[in-house]
Amino acid sequence: MKELCLIVNPISGGKDKSGILAAVEKHLDGSLYEHRVLFTERAGQAEEIAGNCRADVVVAVGGDGTVSEVARALVGSEKTLGIIPCGSGDGLALHLGISRSPQKAVKTLNECCEVRIDAATLDGRYFFCTAGMGLDADVSLDFARSAHRGLERYISLAWEEWKHHPGDTYTIVSEKGESWSGKAVFLTVANANQWGNQARIAPMASLQDGLLDLVVVRPFSTLEIPDLATRLMTGLAPTSRHYLHFCASSFHISRTHAGAVHCDGDPFEGGKEFDLAVRKGALKALVPSSRLKKI
Repeated sequence: MKELCLIVNPISGGKDKSGILAAVEKHLDGSLYEHRVLFTERAGQAEEIAGNCRADVVVAVGGDGTVSEVARALVGSEKTLGIIPCGSGDGLALHLGISRSPQKAVKTLNECCEVRIDAATLDGRYFFCTAGMGLDADVSLDFARSAHRGLERYISLAWEEWKHHPGDTYTIVSEKGESWSGKAVFLTVANANQWGNQARIAPMASLQDGLLDLVVVRPFSTLEIPDLATRLMTGLAPTSRHYLHFCASSFHISRTHAGAVHCDGDPFEGGKEFDLAVRKGALKALVPSSRLKKI
């Protein structure tokens, strides 16, 4: 029997977790797992708990931030990541095919289908879904400071940022020697295929190819936002004339101005120079059996 530890962020997504815990008690296979539940009380604590616990499977019960914290502690270890998503975006879980239904997410834990996925770094800081700078990072910083959660709040903040966002000038150099310089509204470095909520900024991205997909979105007008949003939500973002895509195992990025940066939606103030890399297969994760060949 394996030991399983659930690390619950009680405030993620602004959602009550009692229904999730009830689903765990009802549906988790007791013949496979002996489990316990621990709650976080502050930012960063999920990583501490995951690093110190002796469980075979460590389950993040929360959003992308909680998942990222737990995953950072498990990189390179024999512990396996499980996810019960209940955040505002749930990007990594959705890429992996893990349902937002607690009962179905617990079923994924019971299936015990383990895969290895890549872990990306920005200046040594791990991320597993996306990292970025520009408009999306500024919105992430606003969202982190907001008292309200949820997709509607995120969209509202994005609109406010857009109205006065100047963009920046970036230079990108890959380990292949490819380079590009120009102005962009934002840059996204994708390990997984989306920001969250099926907003697939990099639909071509794989979590098992040992590569990063770097997306540049060049300046566009307000009138073009509906078209760009539609392409984003239907997996057709790369068809936009404002979209540039680069693929490599590492990148160096420089920009004209310092400002916000995010890793898996966790924002911080960054400088002007960044190095990005990927560790192939550095993290073990549980996925639905139906997704074993589609990661």
